[in-house]
Amino acid sequence: MPSADLVLTGARVRTLDAERPHATAVAVRDGLIAAVGDEDDVRHWRGPGTEVVDLAGAHLVPGLVDCHSHPVMGLEMTTGVDLSAVRDLDGLRSALAAADRIDGWVVGFGLDHNVFGGRSVDRALIEDVLEGAPAFLRLYDAHSALATGAALKAAGITGPRAFAQRAHLATDPDGRLTGHLVEHAAMDLVTAVMPRPSRAARRARLTELLSAMAATGLTGAHVMDIGDPDLVGSVAEDTVLPLRLRFAPWCMPGAAKEDLEELVALQGLGGRHWEIGGVKFFMDGTVEGGTAWLEHPDCHGQGTEAFWPDPAAYSEAVRFLDRAGVRTATHTIGDAAVRHVLDTVAALGEGARLTHRVEHIESVPDDIVGRFARTGVIASMQPPHTAYTRADRSDEWSVRLGEARARRAWRLRDLRDAGAVVALGSDWPVAHHDVRAVLATARAPRGAASERAGLTGAQALEGCTTHAAVAAGESAVAGRIRRGFRADLTALGADPVEAPADEVAEAPVRLTVTGGHIVHRGA
Repeated sequence: MPSADLVLTGARVRTLDAERPHATAVAVRDGLIAAVGDEDDVRHWRGPGTEVVDLAGAHLVPGLVDCHSHPVMGLEMTTGVDLSAVRDLDGLRSALAAADRIDGWVVGFGLDHNVFGGRSVDRALIEDVLEGAPAFLRLYDAHSALATGAALKAAGITGPRAFAQRAHLATDPDGRLTGHLVEHAAMDLVTAVMPRPSRAARRARLTELLSAMAATGLTGAHVMDIGDPDLVGSVAEDTVLPLRLRFAPWCMPGAAKEDLEELVALQGLGGRHWEIGGVKFFMDGTVEGGTAWLEHPDCHGQGTEAFWPDPAAYSEAVRFLDRAGVRTATHTIGDAAVRHVLDTVAALGEGARLTHRVEHIESVPDDIVGRFARTGVIASMQPPHTAYTRADRSDEWSVRLGEARARRAWRLRDLRDAGAVVALGSDWPVAHHDVRAVLATARAPRGAASERAGLTGAQALEGCTTHAAVAAGESAVAGRIRRGFRADLTALGADPVEAPADEVAEAPVRLTVTGGHIVHRGA
């Protein structure tokens, strides 16, 4: 009998496999799980080349997966000064005055809408502390930014523009550009002329980031963008990627048949520990930016239009991809957006080939909740986003939606109880990538969702394991500790099911294994 590459012993194993829920030892060979059981079951797998790790009572679970992340695109989105700790306008002005320049620019990210205290996002509030330097500040939602007049001038922007999607350059009542750039097409006008990190710098940061992600227990991520296949491929050729990355390139409004065919042709492209699989759509934007598609307007009278000017064109694109065997994931935050995606999938009928996903789902009425299970649509949600809201609902998200809609925030438990598959993620860099925080906040939602029941410990763990596998169409090879499955494993110092949520958030990560490779060793 061939020997194993790796044998883990002395563990408290939660396999999430109904045939054998618990074990104490696991053997790994050629990137797959070769045996699951007790010490006697793996003893004969030991050989001269086998690495044996005694986990000394650590809790071993299937490898944790972030079901919504941007680890490659996020490298540029997190360039410059981190503004996530800024809480008010005075703090923002101080941070910008002290910020380092990047080729003469001030670049920042993670800026909370609540910093503006209900005021319009306007460059006039900050320009005097920048001494004429162009500045580009991403707001935390990643769907909007604030650019100064010097930055607008560098991009050749002198007035409003028309876009194929629901993007716009905000103006004040007098028609002056405020510098508030809403949605990707508007932001792209400025990012096209901004300083960009070198390829070497991006490569180094990617390696560092993936290692940091693995140190929290992550073994994989569903990447909701195309990333940079050449960059990822070159890194994967030189080393073992610490995370298994599954990329879903974007399909934007106006996509023609030729564009859809190109997306189909990309499927399956990849290498060791990375692959393109699926397509990402946007049905709307964000509540704070006024671009979430709502069934009733927000407090500013906004939010009544879809990201796709012709929602029927979106539905036809999903139908085309479904027939081609391509899974879709659609960014849908508002209730009208969620309803349209569910209607689209339901209209595929019994001929639908695949399971499709809805990303975010921040506020939905009762009649929508039960439809997820009936249509088989996966609810992909990001519990850490609740931290951007407030329990008293004085935050920008809650105020825009109004009391009734804010009270139905992030209905994780309701969706699970209704029978839906609920896959969990962080949406890094919108929220921190630490998967332990994802597990913890799924059980104890924060802010406007703090009155809602969270998931159980078991449900939260499933959201990053078995349900994550279903969301990727990989339930036959991943998400459980079972013979023949991928050897993606996470060992924690606390039981993610039974330990209190706050302990899970701080649990030591003893070992992270991806594809049979130990990619992180804890103390």
